[in-house]
Amino acid sequence: MSTDAKVTAAVEIDRQVALDEGDIEALPTLVDLERWVGVVLAAHDEARTELTVRFVERDESQALNRDYRGKDKPTNVLSFPFEAPPGIELPLLGDLVICHEVVVQEAGDQHKATADHYAHLVMHGCLHLLGYDHIEEEEADAMEALERELLARFAIADPYRPPA
Repeated sequence: MSTDAKVTAAVEIDRQVALDEGDIEALPTLVDLERWVGVVLAAHDEARTELTVRFVERDESQALNRDYRGKDKPTNVLSFPFEAPPGIELPLLGDLVICHEVVVQEAGDQHKATADHYAHLVMHGCLHLLGYDHIEEEEADAMEALERELLARFAIADPYRPPA
């Protein structure tokens, strides 16, 4: 499948950078985020098209992961779906919180380009916002298959295949 604009949905992203230091030039641009999120939303005919993507330090990631998931360690991406009050329709999908340091470390450990790992995690997080999960093996298989398909549109290799 092509990566042209026809396969992406229009999205509005609030890109937040809450980093004290580090190589913030390695962060995805707003254009990158719009392309990756747009492909996910277009694959779902999704009407909710607004979200926040926040890049954070390890301490913020760890605090959120501890408080919301009961895991006292930083993680690569956290997804917080927006739940509108009954009777209110808003285009908000939710928030993604991404720990830059964890992403860079994982990309190096897994011998992946940082940009490719970011693309995977942004799409993975968006799928969580849309209700996908990977707790049960069948759900994980379906989610991973979709991630592979979407990433292939950007010529990004299967993130689940072990390195050669």
